[in-house]
Formats: sequence, C-alpha cells, structure tokens
Amino acid sequence: QVQLVESGGGLVQAGGSLRLSCAASGRTFSDYHMAWFRQAPGKERDLVADISLTGRTANYGRFVTGRFTISRDNAKNTVYLQMNSLKPEDTAVYYCAARRGDYGGEYGYWGQGTQVTVSS
Repeated sequence: QVQLVESGGGLVQAGGSLRLSCAASGRTFSDYHMAWFRQAPGKERDLVADISLTGRTANYGRFVTGRFTISRDNAKNTVYLQMNSLKPEDTAVYYCAARRGDYGGEYGYWGQGTQVTVSS
C-alpha cells in the first residue's frame, strides 16, 4: 500500500502561484510513477502532469501551457506541482496519484485531494 497526502492548496488571485506537495509513505517511492490530477465541480477528472520514476520525463495536460512544473524528490518521498500564472479556470480539487512502474496502467493509489481556488 502507498499512502499519499497532499498539501499546499489554498486561495490565490489570478496570476499568482502555488506549490502543491504530495508526501508518500508505505512503499519505495522511487518504484512509483507519480501524477497530479484535478477535478472541478461538474467536470471530469483531468490529468495535469505526470512524472517518471527518476524524474527525467514529465508530461503535461494541454491546458497547462507551460505554467506548471511537476518534480519529485525521491530522497524525501515527495512529488511537487509548481503552478504559476494561475487562472480562475484552474480552480479544482487537485489529487496526487501513484502507479507502480513506468509502463502504463491505472493509478491505483490516490490522495485525499487539496482544494485550489483562483479568484479573478
């Protein structure tokens, strides 16, 4: 089992920045491909970004447009999402997720989510 705990959400004005963190425990963190998803009320869950086991490869949702950066620190068992130039449409609950290995498949582990609200 992998336990994931997100933090860093909050209320920010449009154009501002937030840094989300997701602390993992329970298994060897470097064995897990990590991702951030988000879900706004009434909308489907979207992949924001994902990152490989070593952190060398990252992918982003099209709506990110260079504003967000995903990173990980395997020594600290933590994955981060730096979000800059935030827009009101970025308002959502942000979830951290993990899956074992870099070979695709479902994300089997999820955090409880952290709310991000961007005011106009």
